[in-house]
Amino acid sequence: MKDTTMANSVITSEHLQKAITYTQYREMIDKLLAENKTTGNDHSEAMVAYTRMNMHRMRRVEKTVLGNEMVQVMLSVQTPMTWVVLTEAWCGDAAQSLPTIVKIADASPLVEVKLLLRDENLDVMDAYLTNGGRSIPKLIALKTDTMEVLGTWGPRPEPAQRLYQEMKEQNLPFNEFAEKLHGWYAKDKSRSLQQELVTLINDWSKITAPEDMAYERCS
Repeated sequence: MKDTTMANSVITSEHLQKAITYTQYREMIDKLLAENKTTGNDHSEAMVAYTRMNMHRMRRVEKTVLGNEMVQVMLSVQTPMTWVVLTEAWCGDAAQSLPTIVKIADASPLVEVKLLLRDENLDVMDAYLTNGGRSIPKLIALKTDTMEVLGTWGPRPEPAQRLYQEMKEQNLPFNEFAEKLHGWYAKDKSRSLQQELVTLINDWSKITAPEDMAYERCS
């Protein structure tokens, strides 16, 4: 989902200074789980169990192989971007998408990912609600030099969001709800996320076609 209504970001340099990398995020979660805790203030047995499950999900998604089109788009990016992602360790949707978002960003030397915990940054979260809710993960793409908001994505790929809405309207029990949603993610293997970001990145960044890029020749 792209947001073109906000040219100026509520995200400040102070937010970026306290943001963490994906590696730091994973290390933080490991330390919290060792203490039977998770991110945020709710350290209930259920929330810690969700977080443990999400660590397994992230490890699986980290094995995702990017499609050729996705790689080519990232190699063609000409606009330095900072992708700020709102997340929490207990969020299943974040676990399913965040590792792929990071891998996509890593395919370009001009894109950097910075993570903010949602519940510690509600001022940012409340500027990027989804249908009035604080749904995560939420990716906010900024032009690095000006902090201009180029667009957003999240909290789910469109097919997953439609499934979510349908199940919500059916008022399914949580266990059945979660099983169907995460079953969708397992079958999709991040393909929908990649397809959506290919389209969005073409809007967010100046793209140079591979045939127009200058290459140094080896002698």
